Amino acid sequence: MQVISNLANGFMKLFSTGGQTFLSWVTTIIPTVVCLMTAVNAIIKLIGEDRVEKFCMRITGNRLCRYLFLPVIAMICVGNPMAYTFGRFVEEKYKVPFFDAAISFCHPVLGFFPNANAGELFVYMGIAAGIQKLNLPLGDLAVRYFLVGLVVIFIRGMVTERIYLMLSNKYQKMGKKEVAVHE
Repeated sequence: MQVISNLANGFMKLFSTGGQTFLSWVTTIIPTVVCLMTAVNAIIKLIGEDRVEKFCMRITGNRLCRYLFLPVIAMICVGNPMAYTFGRFVEEKYKVPFFDAAISFCHPVLGFFPNANAGELFVYMGIAAGIQKLNLPLGDLAVRYFLVGLVVIFIRGMVTERIYLMLSNKYQKMGKKEVAVHE
């Protein structure tokens, strides 16, 4: 009987711990994201939506800016997950590659800007702990992590763009053939 009682208590403790974790998110992460969204939207309104969108559309016409500059600025300025809202400045056909680049930069930015992705900081801190145990400087790790991240997000953006556009074109051609058959 004691075993069943312990199992039931353990089962309820699992959900109680989950509830406490959820409550901590509601009282910390969600208000932070809402405040960031409000601040970014206020800044955009002050500058003027048309100006901001024209500027962003102009710079995102360039692949280097679209997959390197914009994801880095987004991740540094507002962090994860708010950085994905910068995708609204990218043409529809480039949104998927932009998101891929932005998502891929969640970890490399942590050495310099730990606030950019606080939920995943444990990954960087685990690596940093190993580096410190070897008596190596953390600055070198942060710089290398950041630079490799820049290369990776640019390559991922370019490759994802190529794949996405190729599949989109294939899908559009298939759709046209099906329409012609049904007519």
